[in-house]
Amino acid sequence: MRPDRKKPLYRKVNTRTHGVHHGCGRLQMRDGEAGQGMRQGLRHGLDYTPLYKFLLSRVGKPWDEVFSEALTRLPEEAPIWHIVAHSELEAEPIIRAGESSYYSGLFVDDAGQLSKVDATLEAETMRPACPCCTHTFNGQRFGLACDAPEDTPQG
Repeated sequence: MRPDRKKPLYRKVNTRTHGVHHGCGRLQMRDGEAGQGMRQGLRHGLDYTPLYKFLLSRVGKPWDEVFSEALTRLPEEAPIWHIVAHSELEAEPIIRAGESSYYSGLFVDDAGQLSKVDATLEAETMRPACPCCTHTFNGQRFGLACDAPEDTPQG
């Protein structure tokens, strides 16, 4: 990478590791789809955690500037629309980005700024559904313990 170029907003995932299932909880691009909508366009083998953290760090900033910078650091724009709603009507407060990773849903407000759908959500007040995984919200571990006992089968 050249020194004047910013780091990409994605990273490659090791898809050959034995026993590790990639893409769980993520929707994959189907052949022939354009990748529009909040849940389409995530490519298997790429981790967009850096993109999600970048977007969250830009909440309150003008969307046009944020979008332009993100586009220069991604191979395609579709992953942006996984966390950012096309309209406030489509916006969801929580976006699932993996088996146990969740992020604040985002949208562009009437003033043209990137905004959280629900700014009151915090990892400290969230409770995981199962005791076997480490659940995170915006990169921070859930603050409350799971209600289910460890020997209770999930699913």
